[in-house]
Amino acid sequence: MPMLHFMRLNDDKRPADKLEVTVSNRTMARIILIVLITIGLVMAVVRIKTALMLLFLAFFLALALNAPVIRIAKLLPGRIKGSRLAATSISYLIVIAVLAVFFAYVIPPFVHNTEKFISAAPHLVKETQDQSSALGKFVREHHLQSEVNNLSKQISSKLTDIGGKLFVDIYGIVKDVFSLLAVLALAFMMLVEGPRWLTFFKQLFLPFRDEKTISRVGKEMYAVIKGYVNGQVLLALIAAILVGPVLFIMHVSYPVALMVVVFICGLIPLIGHTIGAIILTVVALFHSITAAIIVLVWYIIYINFENYLLQPRIQANTTNMSPLLVFASIIVGINFAGLVGGLIAIPVAGVLRVLIIEILEYKNVLPKNYLEENSKHS
Repeated sequence: MPMLHFMRLNDDKRPADKLEVTVSNRTMARIILIVLITIGLVMAVVRIKTALMLLFLAFFLALALNAPVIRIAKLLPGRIKGSRLAATSISYLIVIAVLAVFFAYVIPPFVHNTEKFISAAPHLVKETQDQSSALGKFVREHHLQSEVNNLSKQISSKLTDIGGKLFVDIYGIVKDVFSLLAVLALAFMMLVEGPRWLTFFKQLFLPFRDEKTISRVGKEMYAVIKGYVNGQVLLALIAAILVGPVLFIMHVSYPVALMVVVFICGLIPLIGHTIGAIILTVVALFHSITAAIIVLVWYIIYINFENYLLQPRIQANTTNMSPLLVFASIIVGINFAGLVGGLIAIPVAGVLRVLIIEILEYKNVLPKNYLEENSKHS
């Protein structure tokens, strides 16, 4: 058996008798097994991170639609009253109709402006080379001719290679569409089968705890996840309100539609605002380079304001966690599992907090109803 040796010291720091700790082979085997299982789980999470991201987005969408589904189910007439299948179908039809109207309003002018920009690109390049034009004078005065020539060559090479990359682009689009359909299908099934899964988990854990405790802990976990969803919706709304004014000031086309884009992108944690910033900058570029730069800079300022100040405070209030715990969970999640870890960090930390407090209450380390009392004081 492995043995660990420790040396005890007397008060005068002279060595006394040795203390031996014996660790059995079974204990060592268990430790090694736990380490191997942990490594295996981490490797599995890394390999299936894309699938986990799709599952989380579906879960996020299902939670966001759960409250409307419950209300619609109660309003349904006749035999279908209370049917989650019918209520979920109606909710999906409403969402699809709203998105269809939105895209029908946004996509045609966006495509038209893109075509105008592409057709005007050669003229802009010639104007930079024309010494008599205002743009040409600006390029000459600031010694930007080499940069303009390099940019012109890059644009030409991109347009030349666009045919060869068409298949790759189509494959990427098809993959994204498939991912979107998978998320919608998963969310639909989660909404329909959610109550049955909750009943199953209650029955699964009944041998260990009483039904009242399981229901209470389940409600507390659901409150954390629902609070996270509500917090993300609130953050998306604030983003649309704060980013929107710069669109009106710079006279960017379709500012109201772009505010809706900011709101939709804000619903996606971590990567949403990056997508929104790219879309807004491209649209603003159709108006002017100055407008594009100002919109991009303002959006970057807001993203940092939200990430470091706004999000920790709002998510702390909606999930009943401290801002320090929210911010620390995001950092740990990103460093542990990248984008997927950042997406699920806050709800996972909230659920673990509920479980740990429940265990500590059961062991009489914390007073009973500690979580409820703490939420009242906060």
